[in-house]
Amino acid sequence: MTVKDEDHRKPPAPAGAKPKPADHFVDLMFSGLGHSSRLPVPPHHRVPEEPYHPLRQSKATPHVTYYLRRQTSAGQVRPDSPATDVMTDLTRAAAVTTRAFATLDEAEQTMIAHGVRALFVVDDDRAVLGMITSTDVLGERPIQLSQQRGIRHDEVIVREVMTPADRMEAMDFDDVQHARVGDVVATLRLSGRQHALVIERAPAGAAGPTHMVRGIFSLTQIARQLGVPPQSAHDLARTFVAIEAALSS
Repeated sequence: MTVKDEDHRKPPAPAGAKPKPADHFVDLMFSGLGHSSRLPVPPHHRVPEEPYHPLRQSKATPHVTYYLRRQTSAGQVRPDSPATDVMTDLTRAAAVTTRAFATLDEAEQTMIAHGVRALFVVDDDRAVLGMITSTDVLGERPIQLSQQRGIRHDEVIVREVMTPADRMEAMDFDDVQHARVGDVVATLRLSGRQHALVIERAPAGAAGPTHMVRGIFSLTQIARQLGVPPQSAHDLARTFVAIEAALSS
């Protein structure tokens, strides 16, 4: 036996000595070695009854190159496409919000940062108080308010120019699921608005809020998906004309 072997040999435990408690970390890692001293595992960390299995992975072989898919017209829709194809589904995309007492400059910066043209105005419970669009921020109303009150433009706040919730147009999600893109455009045309909410009602007897905002329609997004050339964000009439021309073609 070599010295190296002797260095790694464990000395025998003294007679009557109690075994050293197993390290908790090791004990948790190797769950098959149970001890009464094991730390409880939080419910969300428990091993599932059916173990997860890693998926097969691979590397590019010689002469094989990975390419990114090119942007196609897959996002483009037709007038008779399902209305849900042009709805921003808020179960899949996070709603961008602002506060009623935020300044218009703050609201504009939020829009720019998130690449959107409308914000939900919410309270601390995320109840929708209204909506503010880029047209509201950059239109005539803020200028009129600043002149009437003798204040700077950046002192005008969101709640003074937003569209209150009780004046917002809303469609029922059940109706939207059976509607076409052309139906949505006709609805927006009738109301003369760029945006409309989609409301999902909770089942009868359900606890909690009975009306949840499931999605939103944006005239700008619909135009883009129909392949309509970009229009001025503040020229609603021209946008409708361009969209209707696309619908009739």
